[in-house]
Amino acid sequence: MALSRPVLIPISHGAKPATLNAEVVDAHGSWLSRSVRRWIDTAASDELDEATADRIDWLRTAPFIAMHLACLCVFWVGVSPIALIVAAALYVVRMFALTGFYHRYFSHRTFQTSRTVQFVFALIGASCVQRGPLWWAAHHRNHHRHADTTRDPHSPGVYGFIWSHVGWFLTPRNFRTDLSRVPDLAKFPELRVLDRYDTLVPVMLAVCLYLLGVLLKHVAPQLGTSGGQMLVWGFFVSTIVLFHATVTINSLAHRFGSRRFNTRDDSRNNVWLALLTFGEGWHNNHHFFPGSSRQGFRWWEIDLTWYGLRLMSALGLVRGLKPVPAWVMTKARE
Repeated sequence: MALSRPVLIPISHGAKPATLNAEVVDAHGSWLSRSVRRWIDTAASDELDEATADRIDWLRTAPFIAMHLACLCVFWVGVSPIALIVAAALYVVRMFALTGFYHRYFSHRTFQTSRTVQFVFALIGASCVQRGPLWWAAHHRNHHRHADTTRDPHSPGVYGFIWSHVGWFLTPRNFRTDLSRVPDLAKFPELRVLDRYDTLVPVMLAVCLYLLGVLLKHVAPQLGTSGGQMLVWGFFVSTIVLFHATVTINSLAHRFGSRRFNTRDDSRNNVWLALLTFGEGWHNNHHFFPGSSRQGFRWWEIDLTWYGLRLMSALGLVRGLKPVPAWVMTKARE
């Protein structure tokens, strides 16, 4: 059997293979550099390529995947009561920031507040690793406009559970903030900064938690915690649980539960999701009338976010909480 020989590809006169290789390396380096910049600066995105716009961008989502893997470090860092308390406290505070402000305030404008309180809760919401306040509000407004149609990026009825739960969140099309949806919010430069550099606040929170753990290990060793433990439980575990709890409203709350109101979408009321997400699980209520600060329309429908907003109103921090109009309940089937 004759051995095959390598094919020699002629190079035109004057061509320099070393230069060609350098160009390839430069192109690869430039592509990698752009991808890394997108982790830090969302404005670094290139023009949208329609051929790949709805496919998961694995390189850009690598930090998000790494956060899930980091939760496994609990087997190395151990656990302590103080680490669990911090993780739970951060879940509660950040869930309220998402439901009360990212959702009911930024997305639906169901009450008013001062610019200072607006920024404080935008900052807390930004620490959740669910992107910035403008992005969150723009996508949610789009969801209500096209709920459970092909133009709704996270409809489980159209695209399936996994995609509606997390897949859509990882695509180039849905990384972008449609500022045309949020002109009322885009006028605030501090909100635009949080939106553009949406990894800045989470990284700062992670660093602060690690340093807190280091400090506690030295000044209060009886607590049995450490920098690594506080980082893993306080940031990674708390944040990942928070994320998946939040997005159950996209996936599970459009598949499981009861329908009090006839809506054009598949939204459902689910008491378990309502408890987990501080009232967001009364999703059919919300889709029928999204203009209320309250989502648990009946007195027995537990809505922790509503209670928190009532308290803030009593303290003068927010005002003009929009109630559920009387006519809404006349449309209910129960």
